Amino acid sequence: MKKRREDSNRTDELLLGLLRANSRASNTELARKLSLSESAVRRRISNLTASGKIQKFTIDVDDRELSSAITWVSVRPSVPTKQVSERIRAVKGVEAIYETAGQFDIAVIVKGSDIVEVNATVENIRRVEGVINTNTAMVLRTIR
Repeated sequence: MKKRREDSNRTDELLLGLLRANSRASNTELARKLSLSESAVRRRISNLTASGKIQKFTIDVDDRELSSAITWVSVRPSVPTKQVSERIRAVKGVEAIYETAGQFDIAVIVKGSDIVEVNATVENIRRVEGVINTNTAMVLRTIR
């Protein structure tokens, strides 16, 4: 029974890897690559979605024309980091937020049409209640 569960988990991980590489792949194509039936793939995707392992399907766009930055944020110890992260999420231009361990509490990916827009987003992050310090690095090139 344990071996079957491990095999099933491994198949799910392979399926997730294929979906990460191309979320538009048809169930038939995925089934062929995994040596499964189309209905088995459909059922696995449904189960992964229902369990929360797959949270959403999205697209990856070519945004190389946009300006980007990584902003590291220090949070006031008296304010919960999660609370500050949620406030930062509401700032226009924030692409992603990561709570981190180490010198900084939060890493924020910022995107804008140009450096002026990125700078405005960083300024708005600095105004968020609970933020005590930021350190921003502009992204020069994205390698995918």
